[in-house]
Amino acid sequence: MDNKGFVYLTRERLHEIETELNDLRTRGRKEVAEKIAEARAHGDLSENAEYDAAKYEQEQLEIRIARYEEMLSRVKIISAEDMPSDKIYILHNVRLLDMKTKEEFCYKLVSPEEADLDQDKISVSSPIGRALLGRKKNDEVEITVPAGKLKYRILDIFK
Repeated sequence: MDNKGFVYLTRERLHEIETELNDLRTRGRKEVAEKIAEARAHGDLSENAEYDAAKYEQEQLEIRIARYEEMLSRVKIISAEDMPSDKIYILHNVRLLDMKTKEEFCYKLVSPEEADLDQDKISVSSPIGRALLGRKKNDEVEITVPAGKLKYRILDIFK
């Protein structure tokens, strides 16, 4: 997110969020309402742990729905094709060489909302993402992370 308050998403991630939000609004709310009704049927609500748990689950569901709705109100769609290819920008894939271990890594720089390390997608707001933005092929970059300092050479930039 930048200083204008936008949330940058790809079309694919926007679709995933809209699908999940729709599921939470329909199936999620229905399931929680059923749990509350079932707990009410057990009698005295003042000492009903099932009822309290179901109401808490409902509260958490509504918070999640509100977060998604608020995020979607600020979405700006981005595409790799819209980004120049002379430097590293959001949605670019970057192949790096660890100067110490000589191991190669490949990451895709994405918005914080799309980051997923299991899929090698790192946020542009992470220490590595911030250090790579605006760099060019063959640049060497030293990055301070909680575990210490990393030194990489940028081998390739591609969409």
